[in-house]
Amino acid sequence: MKQSPNELMDSQKSVDVNGSSFHWDTAKGIFQFEGEDVMLFWIDSAFKVFLESIEEITGEGTADLVFETAGYRTGLIVSDFYIRTIKDIEISAESLPNIYASAGWGKTYIELDVEKKEAIITITNSWETKIKKAQNSERMGRFLPGHWAGVFTGLFQTNMWFEVLENKSEPNTLALKITESHITPKDNIRDLVHREEQHEIMKLEAMVEDRTRELTDLIREISSPIIPVTDHIVVIPLIGKYNELRSKDMLEHTLTSLPQHRAKFVILDLTGIKSIDSEMVDMLNKLVSSARLFGMETLLVGISPELSMEITKHQYSLGESTYFRNLKHAIHFAFAKEGMLIQEPSK
Repeated sequence: MKQSPNELMDSQKSVDVNGSSFHWDTAKGIFQFEGEDVMLFWIDSAFKVFLESIEEITGEGTADLVFETAGYRTGLIVSDFYIRTIKDIEISAESLPNIYASAGWGKTYIELDVEKKEAIITITNSWETKIKKAQNSERMGRFLPGHWAGVFTGLFQTNMWFEVLENKSEPNTLALKITESHITPKDNIRDLVHREEQHEIMKLEAMVEDRTRELTDLIREISSPIIPVTDHIVVIPLIGKYNELRSKDMLEHTLTSLPQHRAKFVILDLTGIKSIDSEMVDMLNKLVSSARLFGMETLLVGISPELSMEITKHQYSLGESTYFRNLKHAIHFAFAKEGMLIQEPSK
């Protein structure tokens, strides 16, 4: 629908503030600042919720980096405009405070040293400080520091970064020192990714360590149980390979548990042992010696022909023990020494 000339005039409005132009065209729903489309946000409510949503989704650390990087890149956009139009760093720095004040970014003061490539920037009543105050947050905003680093990176055509200056006398004021630096948002992103990777690795290592500890404890409990056959006979089945740690656990477990059984015979069942080395021989000899100290006789069973050949080949000595082919024979022997017989069921 076409508008009348009067309606068209009423729908458009232009204002000049400190040399900055604002233009509204309500018929088209357009608001422009310096000829570019812009929009308005309520700082303490809508914009605050917008930023808080980003923090909630990404986490504070990642959100800080997002704001810092976004600020830096928007700063480069600003500097690009001044490089193309004004082409003078000092004149650009003089005009920037009015532009930012007109746009509602706070009152900005810039002390520039072109030779040193340094700038001291003081900002009062910034939108970012207002949001932090509304959040009751003591954390510094990261968008504006990153933004001004980006602005002067573009103006000086060399990488610049910020340092936050302490300003206890004016709590609502942000003071920054912008200088040449090797720091870039990309470096910070890589550092964050590395930190998060390290954090995840540490979490995974902790989980593995906890699980390993649980499994180790379980193995300690079930790998070499002491099984009572009668009041006077216990069997200790040995299974798998015994390294230094497992041998130590085995000895500690046996020395702690054997006295509780008050047995006269300890049967070490080697059926589950497929190979033997000097470390395991040493463990077996210590088991035999320990049992003897408790007044118990040790019987070895389940030595396979292959294991027997290996023991002979390496001339291993298993101490003063009595050997039996299998567990049944050893139990019969122990019963006989106690003056008892096992009655076989009649067929």
